[in-house]
Amino acid sequence: MSVARLARLLRQQDESGLSATLTAALATISREGPMTLGELAAREQVAPPSITKVVGKLEDRGLVERRVDDRDRRVTRVEISPAGTDQLVAARDRRTAWLATRLFDLDPVELDALAQALTVLDALAAARPPTDSPTDRPTDSRNDQVTSARSTEAPSGTAP
Repeated sequence: MSVARLARLLRQQDESGLSATLTAALATISREGPMTLGELAAREQVAPPSITKVVGKLEDRGLVERRVDDRDRRVTRVEISPAGTDQLVAARDRRTAWLATRLFDLDPVELDALAQALTVLDALAAARPPTDSPTDRPTDSRNDQVTSARSTEAPSGTAP
């Protein structure tokens, strides 16, 4: 819950007027480089008609440009414009400055705890969805103990 609140507060520092969807698409184009609308839709996990509207709005604001592919003239790729890059840099700078002022107020013990938590959060964010079923995964003895304790508990209102 705290991560979601922090993410919301960081998004609120963006004064660009772009929605979260537009900002996410712009950041993906910046990070991944020129891509087709289909590739962008897949990366953003939205339907192609939705990404067409998103790119249209970004293009109207001069934040992205469409380019015909050099190898296949039938393919159009979308790429970030200099104005789009400036937009992302300004938004990131505002968020970084806001967060830096909050981090400055933390004591060394809190900063160390945060650094340790970031390692775990980075691992969670990088994790791929499991391809196996929960029953195929290795078990953790702590989970076995909790499951065992729960299965031996008497239902509420009954005596053991």
